[in-house]
Amino acid sequence: MNFFLHLSTCNTCKKIIKELNLSKYNIEIIDVKKTPITLAQIEKIYNKIGSYKSLINKRAQLLKQKKIDSKKITELEAKELLNDHYTFLKRPILFYNGKVFVGNSKKEVEMAKKWINEQ
Repeated sequence: MNFFLHLSTCNTCKKIIKELNLSKYNIEIIDVKKTPITLAQIEKIYNKIGSYKSLINKRAQLLKQKKIDSKKITELEAKELLNDHYTFLKRPILFYNGKVFVGNSKKEVEMAKKWINEQ
């Protein structure tokens, strides 16, 4: 299953959805606030990129509130945080035809666009 994880209230995510023209493809667009990410989705992403820590949003306010140092998080702690609350997830995440793109950097969005258009 192809999916795009985002927050519907995030203007950057909305811009990326339009830029990638996701409505044209067989991609389930999931607002992680309304439909929390499942452990199965987390595992599916992890199996492609090999790191839970790289999926952590290091700017999440909840990290500060819970006094968690993002630099000291273990892989197991990262997995638990991702399963615990959507705010810890770096967004957006595109899982499309076996490839994963994480975050909103210009480079990542360009690579995702290229991958989608080549399929």
